[in-house]
Amino acid sequence: MTAHAEGLTKTASAPEAKTARSSLGSRIAGAVSGGVLRVFLLLVGLFWLVPTLGLLLSSLRKPEDMSATGWWKVFTTPSQLTLDSYQKLLENSDITNSLLNTVLITVPATLLVVVIGSLAGYAFAWMEFPGRDWWFLGVVGLLVVPVQVALLPIAELFGKIGIFGSIIGVVLFHVGYGLPFAVFLLRNFFAEIPRELLEAARLDGAGELRLFARVVMPLGGPAIASLGIFQFLWVWNDMLVALVFSDSGSQPITVALQTQVRQFGNNIDVLAPGAFISMVIPLAVFFAFQRQFVSGVMAGAVK
Repeated sequence: MTAHAEGLTKTASAPEAKTARSSLGSRIAGAVSGGVLRVFLLLVGLFWLVPTLGLLLSSLRKPEDMSATGWWKVFTTPSQLTLDSYQKLLENSDITNSLLNTVLITVPATLLVVVIGSLAGYAFAWMEFPGRDWWFLGVVGLLVVPVQVALLPIAELFGKIGIFGSIIGVVLFHVGYGLPFAVFLLRNFFAEIPRELLEAARLDGAGELRLFARVVMPLGGPAIASLGIFQFLWVWNDMLVALVFSDSGSQPITVALQTQVRQFGNNIDVLAPGAFISMVIPLAVFFAFQRQFVSGVMAGAVK
């Protein structure tokens, strides 16, 4: 009888122990997924922004101050802050011209990839033409081609047609290299659009171009925005392609800063503000379109 009673007691206590463990785990999970996790992610985000803050404060200090102490010294000596470095930057024609060249390269390369990639993605997703699947497999195959493999052949081709060393040559290379990913991304996104919606638009008399502009493009906004951000960041921060295909008159800001380091190693009063401007513009673009970026990344995850 006693053994039987002990067995019943153990049996009864087992669910209670399980409930206790479950409730403890639930409390821990709730705490981690609540305020603690938010604070942790905030700290991680602030930690990753420390280099940007350091570069900003360095660009606002005089060269002799930067040589003597670290950028954190401004918190105890705020009188070190000055805009003289940015004034010198505006007086440096190499940096200002390269910044303009960066805009002239990045904006067309981004717009062309988005427009052409959207049209091609729609064609591969919803238009019937001979060899469509094989053509798409060829586009996917181009995704694995390293950029270094194409540098010399394309440079030789551009030299023969007379655009090597020009802004047009840099733009065309970025467009050609960015299109395979753009077509792959947008084709897969457009293929998730309900067929009934497109058929209803066709029954209303919409042609392919009108269907693309009025139905597909608005629905594909998040994916297109994500593609635009990816392409903009890639082209703006690129230095390898610009080193090969640009000359002194068409070099972007990344190459100009590298040239300043090579020629004037102590020209920190120009390098610091130039590097900060080169960094802050992509950050501003990303934060301005972060909602569309997240929507595009999550598109298709829930059906």
